[in-house]
Amino acid sequence: MIITKSWLNDWLELEDITAEEIVYKLNSIGIEVDRVCNLKVPDKVVVGFVKEKIKHENSDNLSICQVDVGNEILQIVCGAKNVEQGQYVAVALRGACMPNGMEIKDAKLRGVDSYGMLCSSSELGFGKINEGIIILDDSIGILELGKELNSYEIFNDVLIEVELTPNRGDCLSIYGIARDLAVAFNLNLKELKSFKENENVLGIGRVLRLNAQKDLHSFYNYRAIEIKDNFQLDLIISLRLAQIENLENNPIQNLLNYTIHSTGVLFNAYDLSIFAKENEEVTLNFSKEKSGETKISCQNETLSISGFYQKEEYKCKETSKLVIIEANYTDPNIIANAKPNYKEQDEKIFYRSFRGSEPKLHLGMDFLLNILKQNPNLSIYSSSQQILLDKELLTIPMNIDHINNIIGQDIDKDDILNILKKLGFKIILLDDRLINVEVPMHRPDISNLSDICEEIVRMIGINNIVSKNLEFLGKNRLNSTYFSYKRLLELRKNAVDNGYFESLHYVLDNSEELQNLGFDTVKIQLLNPITNELNTLRTTLLNHLLSAVSLNTKNSKKIIKLFESGSIFSKDVEELNKIAFVHSGYKEEPKIANKAKPRLVNFYDFLLDIKNIIGDFKLKPSHYDFLSPYEQAELIINNVSIGFIGRLHLKLENEKDLMKTYVCELNLELIKEEKKVAKNYSKFPAVNRDLSILVPKGYVYENIKKSIEELNLEILENFRLVDLYSDENLKDFYSLTIAFVFRNINKTLEDSQIVESMDKIVQKLKEMDLDLR
Repeated sequence: MIITKSWLNDWLELEDITAEEIVYKLNSIGIEVDRVCNLKVPDKVVVGFVKEKIKHENSDNLSICQVDVGNEILQIVCGAKNVEQGQYVAVALRGACMPNGMEIKDAKLRGVDSYGMLCSSSELGFGKINEGIIILDDSIGILELGKELNSYEIFNDVLIEVELTPNRGDCLSIYGIARDLAVAFNLNLKELKSFKENENVLGIGRVLRLNAQKDLHSFYNYRAIEIKDNFQLDLIISLRLAQIENLENNPIQNLLNYTIHSTGVLFNAYDLSIFAKENEEVTLNFSKEKSGETKISCQNETLSISGFYQKEEYKCKETSKLVIIEANYTDPNIIANAKPNYKEQDEKIFYRSFRGSEPKLHLGMDFLLNILKQNPNLSIYSSSQQILLDKELLTIPMNIDHINNIIGQDIDKDDILNILKKLGFKIILLDDRLINVEVPMHRPDISNLSDICEEIVRMIGINNIVSKNLEFLGKNRLNSTYFSYKRLLELRKNAVDNGYFESLHYVLDNSEELQNLGFDTVKIQLLNPITNELNTLRTTLLNHLLSAVSLNTKNSKKIIKLFESGSIFSKDVEELNKIAFVHSGYKEEPKIANKAKPRLVNFYDFLLDIKNIIGDFKLKPSHYDFLSPYEQAELIINNVSIGFIGRLHLKLENEKDLMKTYVCELNLELIKEEKKVAKNYSKFPAVNRDLSILVPKGYVYENIKKSIEELNLEILENFRLVDLYSDENLKDFYSLTIAFVFRNINKTLEDSQIVESMDKIVQKLKEMDLDLR
C-alpha cells in the first residue's frame, strides 16, 4: 500500500508533522513501513508559460518556444510533441541538476540557441504520466511564473510504502490510513464535502432500474453520468496514479482507480450503450449465488460478480458517452467462501474485497462526484439507485476494569472511549464501567474483547505500556486421582523390576469358575453376554491370572510371574480398583550356583517380592478356602487390611495342573504412598547388643516389639528379631534373640549409657513375665 504525505493531507492536517514522525507513528500502531523515499523536484526548476511556439527550420521533431519564467523570457528548443502555446510548463533553468545527474546548460540545437529545458514528469523524478512534457494546472495550487516547482506540496513530497497484514483491509486506502493516524496523533479527520445535486438535470430513474433478490450479502450505490466531450484528468490525480503505478488511458477508469485508492470503496463503471438503446431504461438484476456471492446481470448476461471481477466487454470505454457508476461492498467472509468457485478474478479488486473494502459507499461516491462536478464536459444525473444491506453488527460487552487487567495498566476511561470512537466503533454506555462496543463493518477482523484491547494498546503505543516482571500463576491441579495414578505407575514399575510381567484381561469373567474358586458373583446378570465363557462381571483378578499361569505351564514355562491391575466388582456391583500378583514354579533359573536344581518358590520368597513392590507391611492370620490353610495371611498397612496373600490350595493346584503357586490381591485405594522424610544421620559409630529371652510357644512377638517402642529410648536406633530356637530342654518355650543397635547423633556412646538402656529393656520384659535365657 503506497501513500504520500500530500495525499494524507487531503484527510488530515499534517503540515506541522514531519515525515519522520509519520513513519514512526505508523510503525508504532502496527502499520509496518517498508519503504520511504523523497519525491522532490530539483532546485531551479520553475513554473513557465509558453508564449510562442514555432517549428524548428532544421528539424521535423523540434520546436522553438518562447517561455516566460517571470523575470525573463527564455528561448528553449523542445522535442516534445505535446508542447503548445498557452501552456504552463516545468522549466529547468541554467544550473539545475536533474535526478539522472544531468546539469542544465546553455546549448545550441541544430543551430538554434536554447537556454533551459521543458521537463517531463519522469525527468523530474516522478512517475510517467504522458509521452511528452508535464502540463501544469491549478490542481497543484496557484501557478506563479518563476516560482520554483518544489515549493508546491505535490512536488516536494514523501512517498511511504507500508506492509499490511491480511486482516487490515480497512487500511488499503488513504482514508483508512488517515483514520488510524488521526487517533494516533489525536487529530480530527477533515470533513468530506457532501455532493450537491445540480438543478434541472435528468434523474437516474430514466435510465436505470434495480431488481434485487432478498438477503444479499452485498450492497450498492449507483449514479449515472453523461460524457459530452473528451476530458483530461487534473495533474495532481495523474501524478498520484503514476506514483502507485495505476494510471491507465481511460479517464473514467482513472478516476475510479483514484477514488478506490483514496477512499477504499470499490467501484465499477458500465457503458450503458452496450446493452441499451438511446433513452432506453435498463434493469440490473441481482441474485445470490451458491456461496452467497452476488451476481449482477442484465438481459440474461452476466455483467459482474461483486468482489471478483467485471466482464471486460461491459466496462466503460474511452468513447463511452452514458456511463453507470457502481459503488459496491461485499462481506469478505462471503468472498473467502466463494473464492474456490472463481478462477477468473480481477486481482486488484479481489485483493481488496477479500480483505474487506470500505463499506461507506456514500463516502466514496461523494468523493468521486465532487471531482466529476468540476469538469464542464460531464453531466451528472440527479439522485441515485441503491441496494441496502440490513446487517446486524457484532456487539462486544466490555468492562473498563477488565480491559485494564488484560492490558496490565490503568488506562483512563475517556482515553479508551476516544480511541474506539475515532476508530469507528459505536459506544453504548450501560453504566460507569460497563460498555457495549458495536464493531464497525470495516473491521471484520475484530471478534472479541482481546481484539478490542489490541486496538487500544496499539494506539496508546506498546512503548508507553509500562513493562512488568513476568508473573507465573498456576493452580495446583494435583488431586487424589492424579496421586492414585502415579502410585499405580510406581507399583507397576516395581513389579516389572522384580521380574513380573503385566497381564491384561476382560473385565468380564466366567461365573462358574469364580464360584469354584470361592468368590462371590455379582447380583446383576448380563442379559446379552459376548460369550458363554464371559457371562458376568469379574469379582477378582485372580481367575484370569490363574488361567494365564495354566496356559504358560502347558507351554513348559517353569517360572511364571504375572501381575494385573484393574477394576473388579463386589457382590453388590460396587467398583473397586485392585492389583493382583501370581508366582508359580521355581524361584530362579537353573544355574551353577544351584547346581542346575533350582528350588520351588516359597512363602517367604513371595512375601519379599511383594514387600519390594509395595513397601513395608504387617501380616495377620486369615481364613480363605481357596488358599492353603498353612500359608496365608492378611496384609496390614496402618492397621488396615489391604488384601490377602498365600499359597493356592493344593486341590486347586492339582485341578489346574499347576506347580507350587502363590497369589496376592490388594486394594489399590488402600495402598498409600508413604512420604519420604529426610533425617539427619550420625557420623559416630553404632554399638550392637543382643538379648535372648524365653517366650511361651504361641506368644505374639508384636507385644514385645510394642513394649520396647513405648520406652522411647533416645539412643535406640533400631532392633530386630534375629533368631528363634527351640529344643527338648526348652520344652514349651522358644529362645528368642533380639539384636539392638544404639547410636547417638551428637557423640560417641559411653558404656554406661548402653547399660542403662539395656537395663530398662530387661526390666520391661520382666514386667511382661519374660525371663532372660
